[in-house]
Formats: sequence, structure tokens, C-alpha cells
Amino acid sequence: MGATRTSIPKPLTGALAQAGNLVQLFIDVVRNTFKRPFQFKEFIEQAWFIASVTILPTALVAIPFGAVVSLQTGSLIKQLGAESFTGAASVLTVIQQGSPIVTALLIAGAAGSAVTADLGSRTIREEIDAMEVLGINPIQRLVVPRVLAMVLVAVLLNGLVSVIGIAGGYFFNVVLQGGTPGAYLASFSALAQLPDLFAAEIKAAIFGVIAGVVAAYKGLTPKGGPKGVGEAVNQAVVITFLLLFFTNLILTAVYLQIVPAKGA
Repeated sequence: MGATRTSIPKPLTGALAQAGNLVQLFIDVVRNTFKRPFQFKEFIEQAWFIASVTILPTALVAIPFGAVVSLQTGSLIKQLGAESFTGAASVLTVIQQGSPIVTALLIAGAAGSAVTADLGSRTIREEIDAMEVLGINPIQRLVVPRVLAMVLVAVLLNGLVSVIGIAGGYFFNVVLQGGTPGAYLASFSALAQLPDLFAAEIKAAIFGVIAGVVAAYKGLTPKGGPKGVGEAVNQAVVITFLLLFFTNLILTAVYLQIVPAKGA
């Protein structure tokens, strides 16, 4: 009797293969980032395009998000009798978790889908194959500028979301909940600290890398013509969301272990 072979389920094999391909593409992007000539014009154009499709939605999402955080934390802290810490709790929530998550979702949903559709249409028109025949590296020429542009815009949008979220939280806490403006502003330094902002910006940059690499990978590997491009866009958004939330969990756990809470 021959040896019994343990068969690996096909979905698991496909998932592992895609994970390996994503890691390989990330390595190629890092390697080609330092190769010359750098596509500076393409980088600027992509950064402008990504900013144009994400700034307004991000700002509109940040306002109600900051309001919800302020109203919820304000109500909870009021029950605990610690109204003087309302501003600190709201700011800490927005900076540490809110702004990176909102930025990541908009970058993945708006910019990532656009990048996937653009590269996917180029792939099915065989433009990518033509570039390789001409000796042009599509990773260096197309993927690297897009990934770096998403990182830059993600970092900038994170700051924008933080400012708008904190301003929205201040307005709703002071106007709707009758909070004291001086106490709200004075409590900023009670719990929040500068490393919180640095950690949020690092998170945003990492989220931008993940969104850019996943979008580029799905754009370079569509199947089935134009219909496959649409499916690749949907897959890119779903995969990016899953990776972003999982990565956020790991980064938050590591940050809380490395940087002690203020006052602890």
C-alpha cells in the first residue's frame, strides 16, 4: 500500500499563495523604491489624484465620527463623575484609534479601488506585458509611485482627521452637552501624550503601504477580462480591510506595551 498523502484544502492553498505573492510584491516595491530614475512626476500625479478623491470624504466622515466619540465618552464620563476628563478621553480615542482607522478605510475604499481599476485595465489591455517587452519594469514605473503616494496621503489625511475629529468633538461636547470649554481644552494633556500622535502617523503610513500593495497586486493579476477587473477591485477592498483591522490590533497591542499610559 502506498503512503497516504494529506491533501491541503484548495482555498487554504490559494490563500497561502496570495499571501506569498503579496509579500513578494512588497519586497519588490521596497527594492525598486531605491532604484533610479525615480518616477517623481508619476508620484506627484498619483498623490494629487489620491488626495482629490479622499480629502472630502475623509473630512465628512471625520466630523460625525468625532461627534459620536465625544457624545459617547461625555455621557459615560458624566455618569462616572469625571467630567473634567471628557476632552482627554475624546482626544485620546480620536488620535489613537479613530483617525488611523478612518484614514485607512478611505484610502483603501476610494484610492485603493481606483488604483486597482487603473492597473487592472492596463493589464487586460496588455500594456504591462508591452512594458516588460520594452525592458521597462512595471513595478518601478507604476507600482512604486502609487504605493508611496498612498503612504504620503495617508499620513497627511491622518493629521486632517485628527484635527477635524477633535474640533467636532469639542463643538458637540460644549454646545450639545453643556461642557466647559476651558476644562475640555485643559484636559488634553491629562491623558494624551506626543507619542500617541507619532504612533497614529506610523499606523497611517503602514496602512498606506498595505492598501497600496494589495491594490497593486490585484490590479496586476485580474482574471476574466473587464469582469475580472471589477472582481479584483472588490477583492482588493475586502482583503485590505481585513489586513488593516488585523494590523491595527497588533500595532495597538505593541504600542501599549512599549509606551506606558500617561499617569500610570
